[in-house]
Amino acid sequence: MFVKLFENDSAQFAVMAMRMVQENDFLNLFKGTEEYLDKPHMHYWLAAISFKIFGIHAWAYRIPAILATLLGAYSCFGLGKLLYNHDTGKLASLVFMTSQTIMLAAIDVRTDAVLTGFTILAIWQLAAYIETKAIKNIIWGAFAAGIAFSTKGQIALLVIGFPLICHLAYTRKWQRFFSWKVLVAMLVFGITIVPMLYAYYHQFDLHPQKIIRGQTDRSGIFFIFWEQSFERMSGAGMGSNSSDYFFFFHTFLWVFLPWTILGIIAFGSRVKTLFKAKLIYNPKYEFLTCGGIILIFIIISFAQFKLPHYLNITIPLFAVLTASYLYQLYEQDKGKMIKIILGVQYFILSIVFIASVLICFFVFKFESTYPYILMGIAFALIIYYSLKREAYYLRIITLSVCSSLLLNMVLNTHFYPSLLQYQAGSSMADTIAANNIPVDRIYKVSTQYTWALDFYNRAPVKITSIKKLKGQKDVWVYVDDLQLKELQNMGYDWDRQFTERQFRITRLQGKFLDPATRKKVLKRMHLVHIY
Repeated sequence: MFVKLFENDSAQFAVMAMRMVQENDFLNLFKGTEEYLDKPHMHYWLAAISFKIFGIHAWAYRIPAILATLLGAYSCFGLGKLLYNHDTGKLASLVFMTSQTIMLAAIDVRTDAVLTGFTILAIWQLAAYIETKAIKNIIWGAFAAGIAFSTKGQIALLVIGFPLICHLAYTRKWQRFFSWKVLVAMLVFGITIVPMLYAYYHQFDLHPQKIIRGQTDRSGIFFIFWEQSFERMSGAGMGSNSSDYFFFFHTFLWVFLPWTILGIIAFGSRVKTLFKAKLIYNPKYEFLTCGGIILIFIIISFAQFKLPHYLNITIPLFAVLTASYLYQLYEQDKGKMIKIILGVQYFILSIVFIASVLICFFVFKFESTYPYILMGIAFALIIYYSLKREAYYLRIITLSVCSSLLLNMVLNTHFYPSLLQYQAGSSMADTIAANNIPVDRIYKVSTQYTWALDFYNRAPVKITSIKKLKGQKDVWVYVDDLQLKELQNMGYDWDRQFTERQFRITRLQGKFLDPATRKKVLKRMHLVHIY
């Protein structure tokens, strides 16, 4: 909660929510000077509500995401219990909460934490309706689907719909559709998305003269119901960043750590079992999780714009599937397979241990003795639990959780704080506060975004040009090396200068992680006082 916000997305979304509160405008979304069409409003509304209650702080921005993550964990428990049993549900919740990408989503907060929490809640509740026909389940499912749709649009409905269609096809319970309760659910869903639709209508449909992405007559409602997904699939709106159809397959190797190998084995085993049975219904199994995973992977793999956190929406399904497989190994007493998986988890723990040591003693060395003591205690606890005499089945769980806790303890308490020293925007904001520099006198001479500086200054940096600075006095200008040289060449002079190191910290590379070559990839940002 207390790590500084990362650029770009986390800091950007926090600034957008901050502007809602400061300008008391909860209908119009802006990304800098541009009107924002790409994503619906729910994530920003939740962050703005948190800002209203707790004040504008990074930890306040993260609160809705953390609550949504806890909701997702509880929903994994509910779905695991519904499809299997109580113990599988508890284990599914644990797998979900200790998956690396879920941990990261509560730190580098984007829209996916809220999306993931409410999509799995919708899947659980709607699956419960299919099994029990209880109206409360379909109402809660429809409400959760509405929140998810209001968070990221059509992808939410696909993620919810694919697993449920697989479940209906496997259980042959299609008659659940032919009920007045479905009409009630549609009404609840419609009411839930009305605020988001009205905001889109107010900002875009009422103003056809606005130029959005080079076009006029942009309908926000038509966009969210039709254009959004096609733009992402084709790359027309966001641009194309990957045509690799296997991008999410190799990305999965790290996002589901430390459960990756176990998840792959569980998926393969379940697919093999279901196809051997020719998908004939067996109450011991379910097709909701692996069927949903297959369909979601196919859809997102064909998108031309891909990012690793797009996989977050599949993690609850993998968590339930992995938990069910692990419980099955225990229940059927498959000692040989359990020993193999235990060996794999020991290997993963050793990799995490080595990575933690490298982070603490090579990438960013400890600067005092206090962290050495804490790290020693942590390593001692990990070793104790790794060697503790307990059933192999339980030891698999223990080792996996220890791997996750060790890695994320090191990341949160040491790696991220050290890394963020190279994010010039947040570092410069500290300098501005320490030197009592008035934020309303700070300008930048380009349209380059400065999200972290904007957020921690509690005000967007004003945009100007070098020519417009002529004749102005007592102003501060935020520039990079090239812009600083340009100021100098045009005859500007300044009496004070602050400099911070800059690196795009969400795009790590080997040269940066190696202290010997780090300086080669660092840039600098400057704040100069023109008097």
